[in-house]
Amino acid sequence: TEEKVIVSRASRRPFFSQFQDLRAGDHVVHADYGIGVFRGLRRVEVEGRGREVIELAYRDGDRLLVPVEDLDLVQKFSQAGPEAPPLDKLGTNSWEKTRTRAKKAVEAVAKELVDLYARRRAVKGHAFSPGGAWDEEFAKTFEYEETDDQLRSIREVRADMERETSMDRLLCGDVGYGKTEVAMRAAFKAVMDGKQAAVLCPTTVLARQHLKTFRDRMVLFPVRVESLTRLRSPSERTAVVEDCRKGLVDILIGTHRILSKDVGFKDLGLLVIDEEQRFGVAHKERIKQLKTSIDVLTLTATPIPRTLNMSLTGLRDISLIETPPRDRLAVHTVVTPFNAKLVAAAVRQELGRGGQVYVVHNRIEDIDKVAALVVKLVPQARVVAVHGRMPGPALERRMIDFVERRYDVLVSTTIIENGIDIPLVNTLIVDRADLYGLAQLYQLRGRVGRSARQAYAYFLVPPYLELTPTARERLKALKEFSELGSGFRLAARDLEIRGAGNLLGHRQHGAMEAVGFEYYMRLLDEAVRKLKGEPVEEESPEINLKIDIHVPEDYLPQVNLRLNLYKRLASVEALEEIDRVREEIVDRFGPVPETIESLLRYGALKHLARKLRLRSIDRTERRIVLRFRPETPVDWSRVAPLLKRHSGSITPDGVMSLAPRGKSERALLDETIGVLKELSE
Repeated sequence: TEEKVIVSRASRRPFFSQFQDLRAGDHVVHADYGIGVFRGLRRVEVEGRGREVIELAYRDGDRLLVPVEDLDLVQKFSQAGPEAPPLDKLGTNSWEKTRTRAKKAVEAVAKELVDLYARRRAVKGHAFSPGGAWDEEFAKTFEYEETDDQLRSIREVRADMERETSMDRLLCGDVGYGKTEVAMRAAFKAVMDGKQAAVLCPTTVLARQHLKTFRDRMVLFPVRVESLTRLRSPSERTAVVEDCRKGLVDILIGTHRILSKDVGFKDLGLLVIDEEQRFGVAHKERIKQLKTSIDVLTLTATPIPRTLNMSLTGLRDISLIETPPRDRLAVHTVVTPFNAKLVAAAVRQELGRGGQVYVVHNRIEDIDKVAALVVKLVPQARVVAVHGRMPGPALERRMIDFVERRYDVLVSTTIIENGIDIPLVNTLIVDRADLYGLAQLYQLRGRVGRSARQAYAYFLVPPYLELTPTARERLKALKEFSELGSGFRLAARDLEIRGAGNLLGHRQHGAMEAVGFEYYMRLLDEAVRKLKGEPVEEESPEINLKIDIHVPEDYLPQVNLRLNLYKRLASVEALEEIDRVREEIVDRFGPVPETIESLLRYGALKHLARKLRLRSIDRTERRIVLRFRPETPVDWSRVAPLLKRHSGSITPDGVMSLAPRGKSERALLDETIGVLKELSE
């Protein structure tokens, strides 16, 4: 086996994420050595000095020891699937090959995005007139107070519509966070400008819900809203198609039926698409054709990662609604062994306050038995069961009956629709919750708690001793759900990765899985920057000043907190951040020991070195040696006074040698930081 102590390694550029959820046994990615397994934090002797390192395990028993000051090169490995990724082998080019393949895939998608953006900018569309009195009147009739995110999204959509180029904006936010209101403002604006709007939904149930919402919202205004789904009679459908062609229908809401060739518009100006990833290939092609000539607003409840949103700034217009409505309460979550009395009490409590209940049971074979059990426990409850193998029309009928309150309890497999918003459903009971993934449970729990009323989620599991070790782990994470603990964050991460896949296309899925989500995002960001002619982030410099920098265990015993602190300081993006971290440490743990003071200064030094494109900083017996990359922004004509003060010299290939005046470690660090600050000016 091979063991490497990487005292400090230069690499492409740092990652910026935190290690609060990292546990021994988790997979990580090192920017230079690839995928390994995190084994823990260790103290080792290097060149006669003690230092903390993280130990990573690679294939065939190889080990890598990475100094904590180089944690900007290490990132937790995230992927959407549960399968463990293959480990890389040290001393081979396996990681280099993987990274090269991923880079090619990333460059292809970046080029596609840049080209698409250029084509869209070249095509002239309809520039809607600036908002007038009608828009203001319509906004005034909104019965709730808009959240800041909602207001920003409304402004962004309005600005897009008023430009000559066609809008293609993605509006992302959880169910019940107010995406529909943003879409209705856009549709209303289009209609007031003499255009028609179409709303495309993946299911009949969702189309029906949108029809009711749009009609209720626009009842005071001269707007005709119609729907086109298979729930309408043939004669009604024919009449709607005819009126739409004549321009008598202002807003048409429907399933993929509205994409049919026989459905025409007199003057279509806006297309709103709900959950585009749920449509088939043929429908997506038709949508693509429409996108070139009209304004398009796409809604999705699958979260989009902030990193992706930042990478795509200026290429794909994304609006995020991340804040819940002001009166939203957190869902009260209970994890408990199955208990018939508890189930009966939970259902009765919800029915007693005029609400409805979801019961999720994922075995189609005995779903009717579960429905019968609910009836037996609560005889007054009107119960209906649905599952994915039912004929489409029958499933839709039952779902609509539940939405329209003909039933109190819906016993269902996990097909509870992603986009359906039923504010009266505020109790969720999940049978055998131990069999679901965290992301699934997170999504299911999101189906309740969408109004100002307190919602409850009961996750029922077998007795503790009957659980598998994996299920016990999941159960532990589930218990953290209520406090939005790491389990919640992992589930949210899983969904974000899926959201990124939906947005970038499934061809990118393999590249994401091969190098991990965070590393993929970094490659994408670099590729987009290159194509746009922007500077790519600085590479990480190699620093070896032979100074003791560590967080004493007796000062901060929790390993994850120490790791997180090392990670933050290795990845600092601004000097002000160092002061914030220092204040935080003092506030939480008391006066800062000398070794942490050195660590904080080391973080500042690394940040400045990165900005100046330094390759390395070394300390010899009497000198500090700075090696600059050719692309350094330093103005060499201004360094003479600095060299004179420090008895320094500089070579033509950018190697600067200085004689430090200070003798202590802190003085040495402060002096080197001062030199780099002077060179940055």
